[in-house]
Formats: sequence, C-alpha cells, structure tokens
Amino acid sequence: MPYETVIGLEVHAQVLTQSKIFCGCSTRFGAPPNSQTCPVCLGLPGTLPVLNKKVVDACIKLGLATRCQIAPFARFARKNYFYPDLPKGYQISMYEYPPATGGQIEIVCNGESKTVGIVRIHMEEDAGKNLHDGAPDGSYVDLNRAGIPLLEIVSAPDMSNAQEAVAYLKALREILLYTGVSDADMEKGNFRCDANVSIRPRGTTALGARAEIKNLNSFRFIQKALEYEIKRQTAILEEGGRVVQETRLFSVQRGVTSSMRSKEEAHDYRYFPEPDLMPLHIDEAWIASIRETLPELPDAKRARFIATYQIPSYDAGVLTGTPALARFYEEAVAAFARPKEIGNWIMGDFLGMLNSEGKEIDQAAIAPGQLAALVAMIDSGQISGKIAKTIFEQMYKTGADPAAIVEREGLSQVSDRSELSEVVDAVIAAAPKEVLAYRSGKTKLMGFFVGEVMKQTGGRAHPTQVNELLRDRLKERPLIV
Repeated sequence: MPYETVIGLEVHAQVLTQSKIFCGCSTRFGAPPNSQTCPVCLGLPGTLPVLNKKVVDACIKLGLATRCQIAPFARFARKNYFYPDLPKGYQISMYEYPPATGGQIEIVCNGESKTVGIVRIHMEEDAGKNLHDGAPDGSYVDLNRAGIPLLEIVSAPDMSNAQEAVAYLKALREILLYTGVSDADMEKGNFRCDANVSIRPRGTTALGARAEIKNLNSFRFIQKALEYEIKRQTAILEEGGRVVQETRLFSVQRGVTSSMRSKEEAHDYRYFPEPDLMPLHIDEAWIASIRETLPELPDAKRARFIATYQIPSYDAGVLTGTPALARFYEEAVAAFARPKEIGNWIMGDFLGMLNSEGKEIDQAAIAPGQLAALVAMIDSGQISGKIAKTIFEQMYKTGADPAAIVEREGLSQVSDRSELSEVVDAVIAAAPKEVLAYRSGKTKLMGFFVGEVMKQTGGRAHPTQVNELLRDRLKERPLIV
C-alpha cells in the first residue's frame, strides 16, 4: 500500500530583547552558568512576573508578517511539568488564547509553490539547560536561559516531505530576520524546532499516530532526521506493525531517531490560566502602530529585485537571503550599475569565502563600494577577470581598495598593442608545430596560444586584444624566425 507523509513543525524562536520575558535579567549569550538569574526567573516564593512589552510587540509583528489574525484578547497559562531545568515546576506559556492565529507562509520547493498554514503564534518563557558533560554522577543545571523570551510558531500539518519542511523553516527564519524579531541563530539555540511526523495510506484524510522529534537546530540535521523517521514509520506499516505515538530524539552521530518517552497530550500538562499575569487586550491602535514598523518582507524584496535589476529568480533568492546581504547588494549596485555582475561576485567568490569562515556579509572587511569599484575596473578593461580574483582575495583579507592593490602590486591589465604584439610574436615563434597544426584546421589550439600569452604577462594581458592579435598572426604566412 502506498503511503504519504504528514509533517507539522513547532518552532521556538528567541525574541531579540536585552532582558527576559518576566524579569530584568540579561539575555546575553555565553555568560558563566547561573550568572544571569534573579528570584523571579528562579521561581523563588513570593516573586511575581512582570511582562516585557517588547516581547508582545514582537509577537504581534511576526503575526502580521505571516498574515495571521491578531486577537483582541490573549491570556497566559501555566504548563505544568517537572524537570530539573524548570525551577518553578511549571512554564508560563499560552494555551487557549494565543495572540496570533490563522496565518500562512509561501514556500518554493523543487520549483513548485506551496502554502503552509500557521495555526498559532504565542509567547512563552524558556527553561534552563541541563549539562551532562563533566558530571559523572549526574548533571549540572544552568538556569541562565530560564525566562528567556520565546515565540512558538506552530504550523499546520501541510508538509509532505523533508525538503518542504526545510523550505518552510528557511522561509520562516528569513521573516524573523527581516522583521528583527529574532536573530534566529541556530548554533546558539535561538531557532530550533520540534517536528511531528506521521504516515497514512495515500488518499485518506485521518492522521496517523505521530512521532515528535525534539530540539532540531540545523537544517541539515532536520532533513536527515525527517528522512530517517519517514523510512522508519513506513517500514513498520509495510510489515503490518503499528506506529507508537511518542517523543523521539535524533542522534547526529548515528543518523537515527530513538525513543525518548511516550508523547504527552495537552491534558497531561494541566493547563490553567496564569493567575499572576493580567490578560492582554490588544486594540487596533496597538496593531496599527506595529504594522507601521513592518519592513519590506523577503517575498516582496525578491519580486522587486527581479523587476528592478532584471536578474534571475534564483539570483534574487540568494541575494535576499538575509537583510544584510540584500542591503550590501543594493548599495554596491547603487555605486556601479551592473546588477548581474555584482550579484555573480557576491554569490560566487564572496559568499564562498564567508561560508568557509562561518561569517555573515556584514562581518566582512569589504564595503559595497569597494566591490562596485572592482567590477568597474573589470568593465573598463583596467584589469582582467582572472587578476580580479587575486585582487578580491586581498580585499577580503585586508579591506584595502582595489585601486590601491592594483597600484601596489602592478596588476593593471596590459592593453598596449605594441607591447602585446611582441609577446604574441614570441609565443608563436616558440611553437612552430602548434602553428602548423592550427593552420591545418585545429583551431581549438587558440586556447593554447592565449594561455601562453597569459603566462608571459602574468595574466595581465587584455584578452580581447590578445585574441585579435593571435588571429591576425596565425593567418597563412611565413613563420616568424
């Protein structure tokens, strides 16, 4: 029997604030364990939470950016469970009355567009973190993350394979970055997801028993975990077995999921209204004020790039991957209007170097105007494309202007026709067999002659003039001796 996959994702994104959701403790990453805590986020008796308004603003903003309906009434709830990194014995979250519901995100996967529904977006506090290394008889607990503000974004079960799930996560992450709601840094745990996966006979509508894979924080591992889980559940059903509803963990080392515990239902958490926080009343004026702060979102920016700069949709997709990347590109094009050429440099050499060092474009030493100047020098014939790559490497390492590097290293393109003629004549004189072969019809040897001229000039010869001179010299005539 053929089966189909149903995937829904629950994403937790850390809100980009300086203080926690219910107290004034810092959200700074990398501080010594338990150094960013207070009686409130430790849940000590007699303390009361105070809501950080910026977190509510962020929730409304993300809701608007994902086309959600913003509710006029929202309420926090207590999610009760016991775990060592949850100091209060409950998590302040939301249940019955979330602020944002019924949104959607458009994705493109394998050339096809698809709409993924957003069921809800709500606020909650993060728990602490258990540390198992270096504690042979137990675990350490770091409560710096306790009270960190999170937005939970719950998708509809609209994805049918791992590639669609990754496309959705990338699209959601872009929106978070563009709106400034989160830095969505996956390495720091600021953007992580739980994946709900089930299998059902193709053509049916009832959902099968699902497995929830917890705390995935890398696109590559998310895809691997989903692909493994789909194969695992399919094999169980094909053998006549029954998939158990449970929570599973993905082993990066072994590339498999393994059972963690039985899957909880909502009633297991005994949700009830949070008595220490007043309900939220979100009026139209508040929503309108947030709407005014929305930037140009990724889909709109891609469409504008295609229309304005006449670049392919693939290029526009790459160049709008982050706000900083899109900003760099537009500033470079404003300095020298060669959109395609500048885009090629960014997507090729520039991003290649940045990715190898794990950097973002706003961390690079090169300014947009410097890249534009490099492309202008190629366009004017002052330097060759090959020499430009050498110059760019030095620009990337030092942040120096391309003109300064050319002058210092003597890398200007040789365009003097008489000087090039001498080199061309010398190359032809040194290769009589190749000349005879070329004149016999083996015209592909032109590449050989061009290469030899480039060697003689250190790659600085003007390629167009070199080709013209070679074609002229290689016509039927006595060899130069």
